[in-house]
Amino acid sequence: RAPARGFRASPRARTAMPSWVIDRYGSNEVLRFTRDMVFPIIHFPNEVIIRVHAASLNPIDLSMRSGYGATALNMKRDPLKLKTTENEFPLTLGRDVSGVVMECGLGVSYFKPGDEVWAAIPPWKQGTLSEFVVASGNEVSFKPKCLSHLEAAALPYVGLTAWSALNQVGGLNQSNCSGKRVLILGASGGVGTFAVQLVKAWDAHVTAVCSHDASTLVKKLGADDVIDYKSGNLEEQLKTLPLFDFILDNVGGSTEKWALDLLKKWSGATYVTLVTPFLINMDKLGVADGMLQTGVTVGSKTLKHLLKGVHYRWAFFMPSGPSLDEIAELVDSGKIQPVIDEVFSFSEVPKAFLKLQGGHARGKTVINVISRQ
Repeated sequence: RAPARGFRASPRARTAMPSWVIDRYGSNEVLRFTRDMVFPIIHFPNEVIIRVHAASLNPIDLSMRSGYGATALNMKRDPLKLKTTENEFPLTLGRDVSGVVMECGLGVSYFKPGDEVWAAIPPWKQGTLSEFVVASGNEVSFKPKCLSHLEAAALPYVGLTAWSALNQVGGLNQSNCSGKRVLILGASGGVGTFAVQLVKAWDAHVTAVCSHDASTLVKKLGADDVIDYKSGNLEEQLKTLPLFDFILDNVGGSTEKWALDLLKKWSGATYVTLVTPFLINMDKLGVADGMLQTGVTVGSKTLKHLLKGVHYRWAFFMPSGPSLDEIAELVDSGKIQPVIDEVFSFSEVPKAFLKLQGGHARGKTVINVISRQ
């Protein structure tokens, strides 16, 4: 007799998972390991739950650990102020994920359980230093076939940040970049190493600024000229070179005062900086006044430099599965490779934060989550 057809029961529902969280803002001692972090739930039809195989750390994780951007991020988490108290804790850090889809919302048709994917989770959502993470389907992409999970986890956040600056804000792409002179300030970090490879894949001439001990790496990634910022006055060194069509600034600070003078005038040349006061303004002044101050600042700087014949822009990380699709194609074609500084086990997350905090990383700090004990 054939067995009766019945409902298929899913495995026993999980309610908790291992995770690294913070319960308050501060330095490294606020990191806490727990096995009782609330298991992620699909709230919207377009969401997926990913089992995290690998994650990685970015400077924003250090900043968020210390409370940077809390005002803006809490507003994004609860824009209608529906919660009676503003309490984002316990908060899981980590933006990058490479892993396997475990469950899909009813509106997800592009992915299915078992698919190997990668993503960069926006900073207002719970992060990836957990066994599982929930993401919107439009934030997720199929992992490059040629990369392991550890390798793939090194790319999404820095890749999308560079893509935002170069392509979406800066207007560079495969069809218009050939022969352009591009200057990348801060070329040996996560965003810098990705940006060097991306504009070289688009056939630009790349001048990279980094320290001498990173010059071999940056040249290997394709930079045509490498300038050691420690070997003398950087501004004077760069002034001896032909003018540039595009500058990507990962450094900020005093560089903004002189870098725009290195651009070709009245030719559409563009300076894009990833170092902006947007979140700082909101932390200091509140949401309304912070946004007003930010608008005044960027508006006045844009007009000031436009009158001098160059374009001034701010850029930010933007989550995007479709952009990751394009990046994955470049990776699988061999034009972009991950740059990993060091890999840590899941139990070594505090040690990984200290490594990142020490600065001078050559590429990314990666966490092997699936190897947890």
